Amino acid sequence: MGPMGTRTQYQDHIWTVDGLTLHYRDYPAAKSAPRGRPAILCIPGLTRNVRDFEPLVADIPEEWRVITVDLRGRGDSEWAKGAASYAPPVYASDVMSLLDELKLKQVVTVGTSLGGLVSLLLAAMKPGRVVGAVLNDIGPVLEKTGLDRIRASVGKGQNWPTWVHAARAAAEVQGHVYPDYQLEQWIAFAKRLNKLTPQGRIVPDYDARIAEPIREQAGDPQPDLWPLFDALGDVPVLVLRGELSEVLSAETSKAMTKRLPQVKMRSVPRVGHAPALDEPVAQRAVQAFLKGLAQKGAGA
Repeated sequence: MGPMGTRTQYQDHIWTVDGLTLHYRDYPAAKSAPRGRPAILCIPGLTRNVRDFEPLVADIPEEWRVITVDLRGRGDSEWAKGAASYAPPVYASDVMSLLDELKLKQVVTVGTSLGGLVSLLLAAMKPGRVVGAVLNDIGPVLEKTGLDRIRASVGKGQNWPTWVHAARAAAEVQGHVYPDYQLEQWIAFAKRLNKLTPQGRIVPDYDARIAEPIREQAGDPQPDLWPLFDALGDVPVLVLRGELSEVLSAETSKAMTKRLPQVKMRSVPRVGHAPALDEPVAQRAVQAFLKGLAQKGAGA
């Protein structure tokens, strides 16, 4: 265990196919952990980074190895040379390169929003690689209301003088997502989303150009993502849905559980898109899911 009860972690980078550096954190399993167990791979949402998973990782038993990754253009990963590569297939290719570099033949994915779509792409690209999946507030149908709100808020290029200012700005935009947050929680939220520059300003910790592809697609019909979901086959899946979500509807989450019998859904109360994974309901659901995978000998 590291300081303040956090797990020991290592940080490193790999090179992507097109020559960018991709940052990841590696939380090794305890020496007493069962051999042959797949690692857990955590993939963040659109504007997010590895810091989002700190509360969840701290709650995962050390019998599991955990990898968290910054997608290109976020956190400590390199920004792309052109905005066109900020696309889910490229993200999935990057993550596949990471799995190959770390020689991880099988993983359990935890994907928030965009990270969940990347999880589906991984499962479709290499059947058998993903042996369990937690889809955090994402599914094959994305609600227009939520997508429009995301498009309107991403890539604004804002900056703030203090963390309290950044926290209040986050609360203005995301207050409907976390209606019960107090200032302390908003400051923690701001510190996961933003970074401090050498000039002493606080700015979003991502390349604003990640917004360009999704804005260009605003008028396009939504692609049929059900075949990607179907690619999970008989892989155990946990769907976490924010009770107030504007991206994953209750109807879609129910349809997901009916379409593949091994899919389980848990609603996270008083949260929108997306659960922060520090909610007791979410953490208990993930713990139970991992325990079930261990009992079934996932990856064996």
